[in-house]
Amino acid sequence: MSAVLYSYRRCPYAMRARMALSYSQIPVEIREISLREKPSSLLDISPKATVPVFHQGNLVIEQSLDIMRWAIAQHDPDVWCPTDLKAEIAYLIDINDGPFKKLLDSYKYPERALSKGYPTRTEVLEAAVELFVEPLNQRLSKNKFLLSNQISLADIAIFPFIRQFSMVDPVWFANSEFHELNKWLWHHLESPLFTGVMQKYPTWNDAPQEKK
Repeated sequence: MSAVLYSYRRCPYAMRARMALSYSQIPVEIREISLREKPSSLLDISPKATVPVFHQGNLVIEQSLDIMRWAIAQHDPDVWCPTDLKAEIAYLIDINDGPFKKLLDSYKYPERALSKGYPTRTEVLEAAVELFVEPLNQRLSKNKFLLSNQISLADIAIFPFIRQFSMVDPVWFANSEFHELNKWLWHHLESPLFTGVMQKYPTWNDAPQEKK
């Protein structure tokens, strides 16, 4: 039975799900949704309707990390999740998806952050650097990727969020002291895996198209 991924091209969670499915060579129909007008076919299988959502037969996976883990359980040619690194992979992803993501949102939307009593944008940036950006850069000064010289699930799960972080102030990031993190980021940005999943699709509409 064919698989479907409800996605939104610029969403970092959807990006990492698409990358894992592509890496695992799982054929999937990408349905690009409108966040303002979510299709009924998505709402029927996932009332929370936040992308990505993977659907195949009776299987519905609603969290991007779960989609990634399911995908590599089917096919993992480069061993993205070696047994001896599972705990460290989980540790890094937990920081990324938890406290770093909160700081990233405050950094991206300073007006919204200030209205909720967050610190200044500069303080948010400093906190994000101390928490995650500098430690990642230090890791990459020792290895090509975050945990070793081989790519892992952590690299792919974290990359879309560092991409977002860099895009808030690209000039600052490009000229920052985080040279190794910049190099790592560009490796992923230029990789066939990433460029291959960033194809643009028309917005999915449940209504059948009229015959011409």
